[in-house]
Amino acid sequence: MIEDVGRRLSAFAAETLTNVSFCFKTVVSDLKNLKTDSFACEFLLLLLLGNNSKIVSFCLGISIVLKKKGGHRPEFCIILCVYSSKMALAFLRGIHLNPSMLYPSSYFSRKHGVLYCCMRSAQTQTVTQEKEQTKLKVSTQSQPKAVDKFLKDFEAVIGIETHVQLSTLTKAFCSCPYNYGSPPNTSVCPVCMGLPGALPVLNLKVIECAVRVGLALNCKLSLNSKFDRKQYFYPDLPKGYQISQFDIPVCSGGYLDVDLPLEYGGGHRKFGITRVHMEEDAGKLLHTDGGNYSQERTPPSHLNILVDLNRAGVPLLEIVSEPDMRTGIEAAEYAAELQRLVRYLGVSNGNMQEGSLRCDVNISVRPIGQLAFGTKVEIKNLNSFSSMSRAIDYEISRQVQLHNQGQVEQIVQETRLWEEGAQKTVTMRKKEGLADYRYFPEPDLPGVTLTEEYVDSIRESLPELPEDKRRRYEKMGLSMQDVLFLANDINVAEFFDATLSGGADIKLAANWIMGDIAAYMKNGKVTISEIKLTPQELGELIASIKDGTISGKIGKEVINTLAYSLLHESNVLFHFLNKQIVDSAEIEKMVDKVIADNPKQLEQYRGGKTKLQGFFAGQVMKESKGKANPKLLNKILLEKLNAQS
Repeated sequence: MIEDVGRRLSAFAAETLTNVSFCFKTVVSDLKNLKTDSFACEFLLLLLLGNNSKIVSFCLGISIVLKKKGGHRPEFCIILCVYSSKMALAFLRGIHLNPSMLYPSSYFSRKHGVLYCCMRSAQTQTVTQEKEQTKLKVSTQSQPKAVDKFLKDFEAVIGIETHVQLSTLTKAFCSCPYNYGSPPNTSVCPVCMGLPGALPVLNLKVIECAVRVGLALNCKLSLNSKFDRKQYFYPDLPKGYQISQFDIPVCSGGYLDVDLPLEYGGGHRKFGITRVHMEEDAGKLLHTDGGNYSQERTPPSHLNILVDLNRAGVPLLEIVSEPDMRTGIEAAEYAAELQRLVRYLGVSNGNMQEGSLRCDVNISVRPIGQLAFGTKVEIKNLNSFSSMSRAIDYEISRQVQLHNQGQVEQIVQETRLWEEGAQKTVTMRKKEGLADYRYFPEPDLPGVTLTEEYVDSIRESLPELPEDKRRRYEKMGLSMQDVLFLANDINVAEFFDATLSGGADIKLAANWIMGDIAAYMKNGKVTISEIKLTPQELGELIASIKDGTISGKIGKEVINTLAYSLLHESNVLFHFLNKQIVDSAEIEKMVDKVIADNPKQLEQYRGGKTKLQGFFAGQVMKESKGKANPKLLNKILLEKLNAQS
């Protein structure tokens, strides 16, 4: 019985709105006939619905049936995609469920509906629609056991401090170059080593990068700002203080637009930016065993800890968000959008694996309805966006469990380390307050003054930003899935735009880049900037396929040739066009042979089954090993098939 229902539900997903009433009666009838035990079998219900009054009735009707049959939690998976979140909530209220209760990272979209995942338990939830281009997946290994209780009574408040390492030729306050991976302590001088008497000189490129980022984040710029000393003691901080900005940051009060991925419901969010300020990086501690250590996991006494000062003095921008995020997915998508932004602006490569973009997440939980924030905990060692999402979900559940157990006093202001292997956070050190840093103005550096003319010149030089590019691609008629993929990487976006500039078909260009070219890049572990095919050649390839000069099979062969590095001349397409058979006599011989070998199909074609033309064309292409010119082939084939008919 359950298999029959599954088939009916699948069929329902493909029905049009005009058949909603019929499908409603059919599905409800099947659900009523099921035994309660049958709900132990999980199945998928996919509803793709529009803004129609009948839909509301359907949602409420199904809700009543599910509530009667499955109790307070139906034990199967539902994905509900409706026109408005109002309809989604009507459905969910009908079965007395809050999707966030079961899946902390679910999201309600104002425009595109809601993605709702519900499996047998909170521990075994999985996302049922995965998209490669976002690379954001929520691990459920450490999902909280008390998630139901948590999301019923509490909400998370999340803010992120992002450190962006700037791609300048020299460090922030000296002329030392910095290259990731250089031998330890080879890019140092008296200034970045903190030797007595060495004085800093500001790299003006740092100011330019800060202004570019501030404008892109819609911030208010401080025309007069200054540097301050942030004082703390750590082995990788040679001066005993960090040159930073305290009370007058260069940028403040902005926001970042984010399009959430489709597999988490889609939709558009705007996250506030508190401030952007300039500072210098610290050095790096290297444990000889390569491990990370905390108060819960101290290094063994025999372990050597080395200090590499190559990174000391490298320019940073610290971007502090407002506490506007509520889930791990929102936080990860905010960070991913910030990475895209700095890459589009050209101020940083944003590579997390190199430490060029580092995110410290601040999390607190509070009872729903309470305005005051809870005690803030900072999480470090987040080396990927997926790690960030998992760490946030774990930390939220840890704090909520302490609330529920009446041990709120154990939530203290501290810095915790995310351990990827153990999938948990551990105490690293107690978090300092602002007073502990003893900020005061930097006496060795003058203030920073910006003129309106300087700011305007930078504003005019800004490139098209990710948000603007996505909106432009949407206006071209591309789907949101295509838009998110193409705009995700600035190099892919530029390749796509360059292909279109030659007059290529928009959808075909997107399909080729997202299909064969993306597969080639993935398999060859190369970027789109490293492939041998140029945008102009792709445009020619698409035009040749569209007008029938070459077949799609030949087009794929072009890409495959690149993948196996068999061709090194610049004009790849020219090579393949020269391989084509364009001799009419030669193609005519092959057509005659195919027709002679298939008399039965010829008789059927001339009897009215004209679709068999495709069969004959395929046989000729097979005979020519894909080299026959499609346009010429079809012309000769039609003449032969229709002769004496």
